[in-house]
Amino acid sequence: MKIYDISAFTDNKLGGNLAGVVLDSDYLTKEEMLDIAKKVGYSETAFVMKSDKADFKVRFFTPVDEVNLCGHATIAIFNLLRDLGYIKKGNYLQETKAGLLKIKIYRDNVYMEQNIPKFMEVLRKDEIIECFEKIDFNDIEETPIQIVSTGLKDIIFSVKDLKVLWSLKPNYEKMIELTEKYDVAGIHVFCTETIENNSAHARDFAPRYGIKEESATGTANGALACYMYKYLGYEEEDFIVEQGDCMKTPSRIYVKLKYQNKEVEEVYVGGKAVILK
Repeated sequence: MKIYDISAFTDNKLGGNLAGVVLDSDYLTKEEMLDIAKKVGYSETAFVMKSDKADFKVRFFTPVDEVNLCGHATIAIFNLLRDLGYIKKGNYLQETKAGLLKIKIYRDNVYMEQNIPKFMEVLRKDEIIECFEKIDFNDIEETPIQIVSTGLKDIIFSVKDLKVLWSLKPNYEKMIELTEKYDVAGIHVFCTETIENNSAHARDFAPRYGIKEESATGTANGALACYMYKYLGYEEEDFIVEQGDCMKTPSRIYVKLKYQNKEVEEVYVGGKAVILK
């Protein structure tokens, strides 16, 4: 069995988010996959297998549990399959626990379909403030602190600027309590001030699943683009989200939205990936 180490949402080995990828995983049990994910130690490891419903079936594991979907690991998988010659440019279908999702393969990047956004519970500011040190009510924008999902549920909210965003110090114990209370994957914080004149700059915390901070998060940034369309009036079809810079692993996540009758009709998240070994 070979485990590929892939860095997704980057075009070089210095940035991106690491994922483990195991091909031909049909013979592995859930317990074996979880054990492998623990040993690999990345935020997610993906296991690719045959499907009678799609081109591939994929299961995703953090070091502590299985999750329905992982954006950066999906980007890693399909860039890898293309680079190894298993697939060519074109459209594919993957079976996940979040449903059957379309994949678009290009020459040097990959886009994955996500679910139509669901906007759920709105949280109070004091609930979020407990999860961070040295943050007050004035640091948080007035747009809703809301659970949004395009495949995985995340708490999304906005802070004033990059200085506030980068100075956030998480209280992991409180984060775990809050994310368990609302049954969400993590907390996705962003601001509209950016480094490279992109759409947003984000940080993502998911300690409930053993991820203190993630340098690139596909599913959460798909939800973020939908949030920005709904609450900030962003009507672009193409978004670029910066993430991981404060971790010294800069990542760039691409999101495409398609609209109909002023509602989001399609969500695709994409990026490049690099094989490390």
